[in-house]
Amino acid sequence: MEYLTVPLGQHRLPKLPYSYNALEPVISTRVLEIHHSQHHKAYVEGLNKAELKLAEARQKRDYSLVKHWEREIAFHGSGHILHSIYWTSMAPAGRRWETPGAQTHKLIIDYFGSLIAFQEQFSEGAISVEGSGWTSLVWQPGWGRLEILTIEKHQDFYQAGSIPLLVIDVWEHAYYLDYLSKRKDYVRSWWQIVNWAAVEKRLTLAMSGQMPLVIN
Repeated sequence: MEYLTVPLGQHRLPKLPYSYNALEPVISTRVLEIHHSQHHKAYVEGLNKAELKLAEARQKRDYSLVKHWEREIAFHGSGHILHSIYWTSMAPAGRRWETPGAQTHKLIIDYFGSLIAFQEQFSEGAISVEGSGWTSLVWQPGWGRLEILTIEKHQDFYQAGSIPLLVIDVWEHAYYLDYLSKRKDYVRSWWQIVNWAAVEKRLTLAMSGQMPLVIN
């Protein structure tokens, strides 16, 4: 198994696999551009800074700020990972599967009972998460099945070992300019642009212990 090693402090903002206007009318050009080029970029820059500062502290054997920089790595690193997977969780018409792939569909039925039950639980988790956060469909290798996780703070409330396959961002910057306070409308509209092809590929990779940020 081969892994892509990212050098210390050299994380990069991934390019979107589609244009900024490709997800309209569900997500507007303005929202997508601000979200990607400003918010996600800030996570990448914060992660790089934290890694370099922590390396500098190790070199100087000055551990007074280790706790701070480790928290910064957790916060910005989680933001970078989840945003990267969020972009590939969506795709414009003609460049996505409209329904789950065979393997994804089987595992959804096995655990949730039906696709409708899965979507209802996922949507309710995204609508009701307190404050800012995410909802994610994950592969949990610890017990060999899928799970839905609602993440209130992406550096905290998470399940160890889980590999995200499909994520929705419900921080206000992801939808407020388009939907104002109507998060429910955003979540329900979002299903129109879910890229099930990427979910199927991520599931196959996750079952072999791989979690690439970019899916080709």
